[in-house]
Amino acid sequence: MISKTEYSPYFEQYMQLVAQNQKSILENLTASQKDFEETLRKLPKEKGSFAYAEGKWTLKELIQHIIDTERVFCYRALCIARNEGTNLPGFDQDVFVDNCEVHGRNYYDLLDEMKTLRESTLQLFKSFSDDALLRIGLASGNKISVRALGYLFSGHQMHHLNIVKERYL
Repeated sequence: MISKTEYSPYFEQYMQLVAQNQKSILENLTASQKDFEETLRKLPKEKGSFAYAEGKWTLKELIQHIIDTERVFCYRALCIARNEGTNLPGFDQDVFVDNCEVHGRNYYDLLDEMKTLRESTLQLFKSFSDDALLRIGLASGNKISVRALGYLFSGHQMHHLNIVKERYL
């Protein structure tokens, strides 16, 4: 599978979710998106404005967070795969959510955007050679491999979908 030396301990909770199933990066990306889509597509669009508690993200904000994170991390994967060599900057997820202006967006459009993004992510990871997947770079001052990023997308999505199932449905 993947070595814990390929990612920061911060990501362990996400990596544990994908470590259990022994699937490839591409299989995980496909399976986690399918579960995400099947669960959230059934909900009425009004549910998109629901937050389970004061100060928590709405469902639309949560979906936008997953989209934004995957975009940022795809950029990281591309830079590392291409041997960029610089310490890639971090991002503040709360600032992103505070400024995503998602409340006026259609709930189902967000799901469509996530589906399209995941298809793009799949194509990106199909393009990486075995050597590129093993490359390790720096992001937010921490080592991470391209391969770890590929698994991280699924684990992050699965983590948030578990929260949705527990607290939003």
